[in-house]
Amino acid sequence: MLSKSQISFIKSLHQKKYRKENGIFIIEGIKSIVEFIQSSYQIHSIYYLAQYQSLLPSLPANIKLFEVNNAELDKISTLQTPQGIIALVHIPKSPVLDLKTLKGSFSLVLDGIQDPGNLGTIIRTADWFGFKNVICSNNTVEVYNPKTVQATMGSLSRVNTFYLDLPEFLSQAKMPVFGAVLDGNSMYKTNWGNEGLVILGNEGQGISNEVTNLITNPVTIPRVGGAESLNVAISAAILCADINRNLQK
Repeated sequence: MLSKSQISFIKSLHQKKYRKENGIFIIEGIKSIVEFIQSSYQIHSIYYLAQYQSLLPSLPANIKLFEVNNAELDKISTLQTPQGIIALVHIPKSPVLDLKTLKGSFSLVLDGIQDPGNLGTIIRTADWFGFKNVICSNNTVEVYNPKTVQATMGSLSRVNTFYLDLPEFLSQAKMPVFGAVLDGNSMYKTNWGNEGLVILGNEGQGISNEVTNLITNPVTIPRVGGAESLNVAISAAILCADINRNLQK
C-alpha cells in the first residue's frame, strides 16, 4: 500500500508549482511509459496495477516500482478513467538551443499557445511529420502539464522542446520565418524551400504583433467553407503535411 505521504506527493505533481519545485512530472498509460523508458528521460518511479507488471520492459535497478490497487490509482491519477499505470519522470535540465542544429530542416514555433491539449497534439504532429524541434514562447502552456503529456502519446520523448524569448530568437535565427495568418499567401503557392521556422499563434489572438513583424513569409491555409478559423493543432498538421509534400517533390 502507498503511504499518505506518497499519495500526497504524487497528487502535488498535478500542479505546475510542485512539478517545477521537485523537477518531476507524470506520465500515464503503458504505451507512453514504455516510450519514455526507452528514451533519454530518467524514470523516477512507476505505480501499476498487478496486471500491468508483465507489460513493462527490463528496467534499470534504480527505478522504484510500486504495485497499487484501484483505489490508490484513482487518488494519484490525473485522469477521470485511469489507465492502470503511472510513471514519475525527472524533468531534464532546460536545453540550450544551438541555432546551427535548425539549419536544413523545419521547426514549429508556438506563440502563446494556452490549451495543453493543443500543445500536446502539436508535439505529436511534429513527431509524425519528422519535425525534431518545437520552440515555444515563454507564455506558452507548460509542456509537462499532464494534459499536454497525455496528448503527445509518447511523442514528447522524441521531440525537443524549447522555451525562448521569440522576438530575440527569430532575430538571430537567419532562416525563412513562415507565419500562419489569415491574410497571407496561399500555402499552395508558397515556396517552402528546404528549411524554415513555422509560427502558429495563440488560439484566440493569433500571432502577437511583435512576432508578426519578424515574419518573412506570411502563409494562409485557403478557406473553402464558412468556418471562421481552424484549430491551431489542425493548422499545424495541415502545414506540416504541405511542407513534407513539397520536400518530397
